[in-house]
Amino acid sequence: MAPDLRLVIRLQDLDSRIKELQREIATLPKHLAEIERTLESHTRKLEADRAALSANQRERKSLEGDIQDQERQISKLRDQMIGSKITNEQYRAFQKEIEYCQKEIRRAEDRILALMEESESLEQNVRAAETSLATEKGKVEEEKQLVRSRTAEAERLLRELQDERGAAVRELTPAVYATYERVRAKRRGVAVAEALDGRCSACHLAMRPQFYQELRSGTEVMCCESCGRILYYSPSEVEY
Repeated sequence: MAPDLRLVIRLQDLDSRIKELQREIATLPKHLAEIERTLESHTRKLEADRAALSANQRERKSLEGDIQDQERQISKLRDQMIGSKITNEQYRAFQKEIEYCQKEIRRAEDRILALMEESESLEQNVRAAETSLATEKGKVEEEKQLVRSRTAEAERLLRELQDERGAAVRELTPAVYATYERVRAKRRGVAVAEALDGRCSACHLAMRPQFYQELRSGTEVMCCESCGRILYYSPSEVEY
């Protein structure tokens, strides 16, 4: 096999591996951002649960204060009813105001009971979320370390492959390298194909018998007459 042909086969393999590494390196930060977004969404959910619980507690405290105010108002009204002479009309007015205060107390007590029931669920949610988030943070940190480690390793391998590619390019005949790059740009990165059973393994079209015989000799770089890819013949191929 011609040296240039061996080199372009090697170059195609290097470019395929480089492309895979570049794709992986580009994907890893996206994966890292995705797990961080997931953790952030769970953190926001916990913060929302905590805020709901805090609002629940504030409302209960406010209602308890309202009840105390109403109870003081009732006590004041009753003192006024006892401590001075009042008409029946005034008595009924005092009584009506006391009933209103008592109604407001019952309304506040009912709301407090509802809030207490709600707070039990909120407290359970907060505790469960805190436990789950703590565990998840540990897992995310481990995952981030793995991603960083894999990124560093992939970048190291990429540098090695690029150095190896540079060495291969320097050995290639300039005209052959130019053909390789032109075809690679046109054929989505695949510039080299194997000849199998008289056909190009990339475009699958049959070759002219004379062309195929010349290709099998491996003495020069030849391109598929259909797709333009650089062809090579493997002696291990079994012809029937």
